[in-house]
Amino acid sequence: MPGPLDGIKVVDASAVVSGPLCTMMLADQGADVVKIEPHGMGDTLRLPLFSRGGLSSFFANSNRGKRSIVLDLSQAEGREIVHKLVRDADIFVQNWRPGAADRLGLGEPALRAINEDLIYCSISGYGPTGPYANRRVYDPIIQGLSGHTGVQLNPEFPMRDLVRNIVADKSSSYTAAQAITAALFARERGAGGQHIEVPMLDSSLAFFWPDGMMGHTFHGDDPPPGRALYEIYRLSETADGHLIYFAATDSEFHGLFRAVGHPEWIDDPRFATGAGRVGESLVVLGELMANAIRALPTKELIDRMVAEDVPVGPVLSLEELFDDPQIAHNQAILDFEHPTAGPYRQARPAARFDKTPQDPRRRPPPLHGEHTDEVLRELGYAETDLDRMRTAGLIPE
Repeated sequence: MPGPLDGIKVVDASAVVSGPLCTMMLADQGADVVKIEPHGMGDTLRLPLFSRGGLSSFFANSNRGKRSIVLDLSQAEGREIVHKLVRDADIFVQNWRPGAADRLGLGEPALRAINEDLIYCSISGYGPTGPYANRRVYDPIIQGLSGHTGVQLNPEFPMRDLVRNIVADKSSSYTAAQAITAALFARERGAGGQHIEVPMLDSSLAFFWPDGMMGHTFHGDDPPPGRALYEIYRLSETADGHLIYFAATDSEFHGLFRAVGHPEWIDDPRFATGAGRVGESLVVLGELMANAIRALPTKELIDRMVAEDVPVGPVLSLEELFDDPQIAHNQAILDFEHPTAGPYRQARPAARFDKTPQDPRRRPPPLHGEHTDEVLRELGYAETDLDRMRTAGLIPE
């Protein structure tokens, strides 16, 4: 059964992750995504890191389900081909630096003149204007500006650190995908095509804000007291490893006390209620809990906490993810077979549609320019045209 976006056509001129991950989500949901890549290596993610059979894992993990064509956009005919693609497309996505699309003749006004119903999505680092607009940017730079790095501080090792995955890029991808589908819905209700701007800085800040800015939401001379989640989150060292628990309610704390072998803490006025677990009492409780947890092995502690209905889990290594019983039960990791790269695995699309299910296996990640001829033939180009384009260096040999 086709996905919920079956029949939607996407022209993807983006690279790296912020755009490609967005359009991969659309492809998983049934859209026909044509990815435009330059000559040479193509998308930067095709760098031969963890690569096999002409396919890198980083590229595969952001480009499943697409068709790849290679075009020289410095040539007028290359841009004309993009115009032809856009004529029948629903969505155009690019993440070039501000102004680059306009200089190529592929900016929103130019493509709007070709297709007035087009959903045009521009993803940029900082937005189309402003003091940083023309700066080159990558994920960790945005992390530093949006608060993520500012709170990555373990009190036992007080050195700030980055979130060690591209959280800014990925939050921008999800923001763009949601905005695009919202724009498609608005178009169905008569709004027509529109231009969506998605600055990575804004997306990352919005993603960080709900919990990261708890202590900075209310402003004024007398902000209300409290502790932000980033001040509370901890890894706990056990006798043979680590675990993560999180107790929020009095009943969860009481279950925690029983699980670590200290039910008497339930009757201690310093620890029994949330009103008591503040200030010096919280510091004392933290030290007592650390010592109690450090005295017992991980599995025993997890079993005890689960029995007491305390939220708890292990700290899995990347290799251990594949053996976790809940991940296995959810079939959250799928195995695939690529024609040249062989067997590989990826995370299953998280959303489950009961009437229009996603099919991540319908098309594997494309090789560089794999579908160039196929897509050009669909646009009406003859074999003689393709031969001429190859000779002119417009498309690959």
